[in-house]
Amino acid sequence: MDPLDRKLLALFTAEPKVGVLAASRRLGVARGTVQARLDRLERDGVISGWQPSLDPAAMGYPVTGFLTLEISQGAGHDVVARRLTEIPEVLEAHTITGAGDMWVRVVAVSNADLQRVIDRVIADKHVERSTTVIALATQVPYRVLPLALT
Repeated sequence: MDPLDRKLLALFTAEPKVGVLAASRRLGVARGTVQARLDRLERDGVISGWQPSLDPAAMGYPVTGFLTLEISQGAGHDVVARRLTEIPEVLEAHTITGAGDMWVRVVAVSNADLQRVIDRVIADKHVERSTTVIALATQVPYRVLPLALT
């Protein structure tokens, strides 16, 4: 990535609806250059999508929990991951090292509803144990742009 790529990423992150023509005018480059750069960044996987960023709390899911799952040996993480994709409140899941086998971020309507979500997760016969922590506040939201600007 060069400085123009970085400027494009910063601009489209700050103003996702800016449009190619407006971006070309602001950055002082041809419209075709902006489009070609965006196409390449998307093709290379740097830009992973153009969907809106959704806020679970604003959608009625203000409680965030982080589950650490211990999975039956030999079951494989893929089996559990496929089951997790069927639970809408599961936002992401990662295979991890350390005390657990998988880390899962979930959201819920309330603390009581969080128990329902946990129960759905641990209903999988391959999940042997789960521990949960509840997020109190987000200090640094998920972000990637600083990596691109370094």
